[in-house]
Amino acid sequence: MGMISHSFETVESTDFRHGMARLGAAVNIVTTRAADGPYGFTASAVCSVSDTPATLLACINRTSSCFPAFEAARFFCVNTLAPSHETLSNLFGGKTAMAERFASGRWGDGCTGAPVLEDALVSFECELTHSLDQGTHRVLFGRVIRVNAASNQQALLYCARRYVTVGEAAQRTTGP
Repeated sequence: MGMISHSFETVESTDFRHGMARLGAAVNIVTTRAADGPYGFTASAVCSVSDTPATLLACINRTSSCFPAFEAARFFCVNTLAPSHETLSNLFGGKTAMAERFASGRWGDGCTGAPVLEDALVSFECELTHSLDQGTHRVLFGRVIRVNAASNQQALLYCARRYVTVGEAAQRTTGP
């Protein structure tokens, strides 16, 4: 029996964005360091890829002002935000100058030189192992070389185009 061939159109970008707005996600600031200083952007498109080797991915829009720094970077850090970082998220998600972004928050240098948010819920310092372009974005795959976890257990999420705080679920010690 032969395969039935179907041809489907891709949904409109507006419909896709409305649908994705319902997909709640952790809010992160992804950072790197270039010769002329630190760079970073707010991202919700971050997820685990594998635990062996420990790998995650983060997506960056190729039209972003900080894309050239990430295109050239060997290392980056994913800083997952707590509820107290809502203002910081907005700074890194807008058109604010890089120096002004990093003037807010408490930043230190990780083992790779990429900026680490000292009071992040968790920070993942990564070495870029692979990247690929898909549509408007580049997917960065990072081998995790250090994890820094804070004692704070509340997470800042973004869902339905607004910030949401999740605490109780994050404090459970058992699986889903």
